[in-house]
Amino acid sequence: MLRHVLALRNVSQRTISTAPCRQIRNRVPELQKIFQEDNGLPVHLKGGIADVLLYRATMTLSVLGTVYVVYELFMAAMPKKQK
Repeated sequence: MLRHVLALRNVSQRTISTAPCRQIRNRVPELQKIFQEDNGLPVHLKGGIADVLLYRATMTLSVLGTVYVVYELFMAAMPKKQK
């Protein structure tokens, strides 16, 4: 019985320790070339179409939020008419 437990332990250790490590490719040098390139774009737009879409969505929400706040302040400043 003890031999079976030890064999199971050895098998489990071998399975875990010999599992192939997943190698992740280092993309930092590629990204450094992209972000340090002098192409007239601001750094927050050099990441591609995803950065452009996020930037435009953020600006749109900011402008709409500002307009809404100004509208609400204007409505709060106006006295309500009595009947």
